[in-house]
Amino acid sequence: MGTITNILLCSFVVGIAQTTVILQPDRPFLKEQVNHAAELKCCYITSENSLKFHWIKQDANKTMSTHFSRHTHAVVLSQRVIKGNITDSGKSCGTLTFEPVELNDSGFYQCSLKDKLVSHGTYLQVYKPMKKTINLSESTKNQILTAEGVLLLLCVLVPSSILLRKSKRLNEQKKKKAKKEEENIYQGLNLDDCWSTYDQIERSQAHGQYQDVGNIKEEEEQIQLEKP
Repeated sequence: MGTITNILLCSFVVGIAQTTVILQPDRPFLKEQVNHAAELKCCYITSENSLKFHWIKQDANKTMSTHFSRHTHAVVLSQRVIKGNITDSGKSCGTLTFEPVELNDSGFYQCSLKDKLVSHGTYLQVYKPMKKTINLSESTKNQILTAEGVLLLLCVLVPSSILLRKSKRLNEQKKKKAKKEEENIYQGLNLDDCWSTYDQIERSQAHGQYQDVGNIKEEEEQIQLEKP
């Protein structure tokens, strides 16, 4: 009885060893332009010569998960979507090729091995390049750049010239104002009064501040006395 049990245990261990699968890291993200070719891979190491697998997909608008869910569905193969298998140096890789890829191919792809083991998976993003709204030639682009340069130069020169003219005008107004104030100083003055005052000052300086009393008798007939 013990011998039979040992044989069964050994057979079970050998069977497990034969079906052991070691998953290799997958490419986590792949971005490809629409209408271009794209290839996904899921690699693994196994002791078996061939291992059955199929590809499963979760759509781009669904929550990604490494396990089966109601949002996961098998990839439909066609002439455009091709499944393959590559073996190299003891490592096997399942491939899924899109020739070409379309926008609705975006999603999360995984390999299902023996309907129990699922690979890490790769997210495929398909994008459509933006089209030019305005198709301009090189000469037109150069003309636009030249016009932008001229406008930029005008934006610098025009305000500067306006400021210079304004500063010059302010300086002229200040000069006119100073000249006008200087002229207002002499307005209202009587020139005759000025000359009479000047004569008095000159005469007082010529005769002195006081009168000589000793010569009064000799000069009283000729001139009139001036009081100090």
